[in-house]
Amino acid sequence: MTRQQLEQTLHQQPTDGPRRPIRMRGSELAHFDFSGLDLTGADFSFSNLTEANFRDSILHDANLSFSSLVDASFENADLTGANLNFSRMDGANLIGANLNGVSMSFTGGGRNVPLPALPPDPITLTKLLQKPFWGVLIGSALGALLVYGASGVIYFTNLVLTASDTAVAGVNRFVALQNLTLGVLLFVATLSLSSWLDRQFRPIWMRHLVFSLLMLPLFFAVTTGMYFLLGKEFIDELQRRPNYAFTNAGPTYIYALADLLIGNMFFYALRQGRQLSRKITEQEFQLLNMEKLKTRAELDALQAKINPHFLYNALNSIASLVHENPDKAEEMTLLLSKLFRYSTGRDGSYTSSLAEELDMVRTYLQVEHVRFGDRLLFSVNITDESLNKLQIPQFLLQPVVENAVKHGIGKRAGQGRIDVKIYAQNDWVYLSVHDNGPPFPNEMGSGYGLRSIQDKLRLLYGDDAHVELQNDPYKQVLLAIRLAKLMVNA
Repeated sequence: MTRQQLEQTLHQQPTDGPRRPIRMRGSELAHFDFSGLDLTGADFSFSNLTEANFRDSILHDANLSFSSLVDASFENADLTGANLNFSRMDGANLIGANLNGVSMSFTGGGRNVPLPALPPDPITLTKLLQKPFWGVLIGSALGALLVYGASGVIYFTNLVLTASDTAVAGVNRFVALQNLTLGVLLFVATLSLSSWLDRQFRPIWMRHLVFSLLMLPLFFAVTTGMYFLLGKEFIDELQRRPNYAFTNAGPTYIYALADLLIGNMFFYALRQGRQLSRKITEQEFQLLNMEKLKTRAELDALQAKINPHFLYNALNSIASLVHENPDKAEEMTLLLSKLFRYSTGRDGSYTSSLAEELDMVRTYLQVEHVRFGDRLLFSVNITDESLNKLQIPQFLLQPVVENAVKHGIGKRAGQGRIDVKIYAQNDWVYLSVHDNGPPFPNEMGSGYGLRSIQDKLRLLYGDDAHVELQNDPYKQVLLAIRLAKLMVNA
């Protein structure tokens, strides 16, 4: 369509009633000039609009989703309520554009696009360690504490193992076991309380404060209990010795503060770990959803192109028969209405039963039989009736049959024949379309129909489906799908 034709179409819109939106879905419109046009409600989804000019145009509630808008110009355009979801907008010019109510989910940003502010990332230990000053300071302190703590473990362990005095060995053993027990209980308590604290208290400082208050009784209970259980006997014995200078290691609250510091570090590490796991899980979920949406979008694009493909050819056939044979034209119109019901009666599903697909193929071949007359004979057979319940992609066979009519029967001077056969063998379902036209050339650029079939099978089944073009032992297009994949949806 040229700009002149588009302007003419827009001028023909009624002025005293509802406008009929322009429908140009899946169109090739690169470099097209839409400047200054009223395109309210227009549907340009799945279109190539690279470097298109929408300057000063009106695009109220227009659908531009899943389109290529690379380097397109929307300068001073009115995009109120427009749908730009999943569109490529690299280099798009939105200077002065009205973007009220525009939907832009998963859209590549253009120039001067007002994007929502992202929430600030939480301050984590990893980020602090990467700072030039605080990273060195905190990293040095942590390194010193870890080395000092490891040295203390070695020192006390050596005292316990080498002390000849049973009382001294007992005191050292008591100190070592007390610290080991406190470390284990601190971690278990932190692991048990962290989720509950996260649910009960929103401010982070409040969580750590309540955690510290809960840990203090645990600390004093453990130290007191282990003192009477393991340490009192040996400490009292040493204090009774007249020549033994028992050194006071400092007030108990200092050790309580050290344990609280370690406990809060456990609490912090667990929270960061959960946040990281949650973030990874959310990203994986978003990626999975995006992949599903991308697949659905690609299938929608394929479907949108296949349907007009064969309907256009059928309408041309009717047009050629209207004056020559009105009865045949009427018959083809009725058959075409049946095809329309199949084509437009989708409920959002991309599959239909094999029986429905074969019925559509028979209808299509009947349409072509009216046009070709005795020049076209056809058969549609299925070797096992139980296969009729299998769910296959809609319009999987029709483009192959259409190619057989166009490139096979259409190039024969005599009688042509098309045979569609469905059978199962070795855990695969085979859909064969044979025609007696000229053989496939050795180097053949696949027509659109075959490309669409290959793309559908790749998107839906991956390596569990393939397409073969054979000339030997006879000419056929063979679609193969693993039976297990079809039985899942049957």
